[in-house]
Amino acid sequence: MKLSELIPLIDATVLADSGEDKEIECGYTCDLLSWVMAHGAPGMAWVTVQTHLNVIAVAVLSEMACVILPENIEMEEESLNKARSEGMTVLKSPLTAYEICGRIYAQGIPAQA
Repeated sequence: MKLSELIPLIDATVLADSGEDKEIECGYTCDLLSWVMAHGAPGMAWVTVQTHLNVIAVAVLSEMACVILPENIEMEEESLNKARSEGMTVLKSPLTAYEICGRIYAQGIPAQA
């Protein structure tokens, strides 16, 4: 699934755009950054309620496709600016983390690549 397909699937708004239509290889939901660092993977769509700079650092380090904020959570402008400069897409969705993951999983995207 491409990012361009994910966005309407989860009713997302783009907060930071990488400029690339990256491939979503797998999905993950977790808010403990050290855990995500250990389990992150290239092409991952990561759902988290965390919004600080370290979220972007972890996503970039793991070469993820995007960060998704559930329940229309807003991210700090400093974090969004970092995401833009690092080429990381950040989305927000009105759906809960549970609903986002369910929709992605129903499209055949596995939990981990």
